[in-house]
Amino acid sequence: MERDISRPPAADDLRRTIATIVGTEPGEIAGDTNLVFLGLGSLEMMRLVTRWRRQGVAVEFGELAAEPTVDAWQRHLHAAWETRKAKSGEAVG
Repeated sequence: MERDISRPPAADDLRRTIATIVGTEPGEIAGDTNLVFLGLGSLEMMRLVTRWRRQGVAVEFGELAAEPTVDAWQRHLHAAWETRKAKSGEAVG
């Protein structure tokens, strides 16, 4: 099992991860680029959701699939992270 992470993935981390999956350079992925049009499929999205859940970030596949951009994913991951912190009693921020 993957260990919990200390923060949600940053936009640059997301770009590197996605670039590796779709075979492009991270710098080629703008914040508003549709990741499905870039070649990211639903199976890869599910794997990312599973990875993040194992790391303690309860993100939802449907939210990511509805807005498949780095900017939207960053918002969803941050919101899931804040929810996790609030539930665990950690300081939010």
